[in-house]
Amino acid sequence: MADLWLRLSMVLLTIHTTLGVKLRYEFSHHRYEDLQRIIAETHSACPDISRVYSIGRSVQGRNLTVIEFSDNPGTHEPGEPEVKYVANMHGNEVTGREMLLLFMRYLCNSFNSVWRVKRLIKSTRIHILASMNPDGYEIAARQGPDNGWRRGRENVQGIDLNRNFPALNTIAYNSEQHGGPTDHIPIPDSYWEGNVAPETEAVIKWIKQYPFVISANLHDGAMLANYPYDQTKDDRSWKFYTPAPDDAVFRQIASTYANAHRTMAKPDAACDSNSNFGNQGGITNGADWYSTTGGMQDFNYLHTNCFDITLELSCDKFPPAGALPTEWRNNRKALLAYIEEAHKGIKGFVLDRNLDPIEGATIHVDGINHDVTTAKDGDYWRLLVPGTYTVTASYNGMTRTKQVTISTKRARTLNFIMGVLRTTRARVVSLSPTFAQQRGPVPNQNSRRSFHFP
Repeated sequence: MADLWLRLSMVLLTIHTTLGVKLRYEFSHHRYEDLQRIIAETHSACPDISRVYSIGRSVQGRNLTVIEFSDNPGTHEPGEPEVKYVANMHGNEVTGREMLLLFMRYLCNSFNSVWRVKRLIKSTRIHILASMNPDGYEIAARQGPDNGWRRGRENVQGIDLNRNFPALNTIAYNSEQHGGPTDHIPIPDSYWEGNVAPETEAVIKWIKQYPFVISANLHDGAMLANYPYDQTKDDRSWKFYTPAPDDAVFRQIASTYANAHRTMAKPDAACDSNSNFGNQGGITNGADWYSTTGGMQDFNYLHTNCFDITLELSCDKFPPAGALPTEWRNNRKALLAYIEEAHKGIKGFVLDRNLDPIEGATIHVDGINHDVTTAKDGDYWRLLVPGTYTVTASYNGMTRTKQVTISTKRARTLNFIMGVLRTTRARVVSLSPTFAQQRGPVPNQNSRRSFHFP
């Protein structure tokens, strides 16, 4: 019966894309060549809303291939948040890899038939890296579901990629103790003198290249959504709740995924008798689970504007192919719901008095010791839980302060005009008509006077 179900699953859910091309949802494990095939086929079926690019190569020369979904692929639209999903950074943890391959096909197939998907793609730039460790996967795939707990976990150099990122926590903790910042912490020069995997270096460059607002990395071995910090402040403690300044936000976005998942937040969603995270809503602070250094999620938060969490999707690291249809049903809505979190909190532009964008302005929220900065178009996004906040934009000694009340609905727009006139003219901000209709007027060369700030 299981074999029959698997054969049926392989041909289920065939639908037509806007070009009339049929994309099958393939419930099976995909080696490197098949992964590349699925990405290429998906882009070919939906070329108007997707783009494929590589962020680098693995040790053995395999491409780290990303597919992007947007109504203007290849372009950052001012005011539009960017998000990313990363899977398979541990080569033997494969559920996330298969979920993202299914998810990219779902986005392509559903763009013209599912309003929720169309709205997301038209208002968000979505980047998907289905395999960060393709070399490790090939090692693990030789044994498949019979693979051991660790074989294929590391890259072929024996490096655990989720322990290989710059360890910035101690620097942040020391800074915080002396009243300093916990954001945009530089990577120490000594980091590059160590053993940095090419896969890690590629992802670091990728993270720095795009103005990501929110992201998640997908793992296996448990059932939970894990959020920063991952490292305790006391090195003598191997586990202790260690909240980030944005602990409330991290709890919100982690709970969004767990609650949208079909089983993660249920009390009986335990992988063993000692780790029933369902009793706490399917979420955990990373350091309260176990303390670790060099992880990707803390690096995202401490070095960039991006809020990243770790999703543990399955008790089995390499589940049999017959389990994948159930895993897809469990995760499909959660993958959508998590991206929607990028549209919460506040957003806006910081401009000079000529209404030209200011890159690198700081957005500070009173009571939260973690700032975000504006991107090259002067746009910013700041995730927040519902409440009333005092927000200050600053640049070159100039400050502007506003108060805002936000709800659980979509982000409130909060724009700032600084009294600085720069001699070097920046690019004037403009948005697509569709986005502008959704978000309100924005500056352009022909209608600067129409730019309205709430």
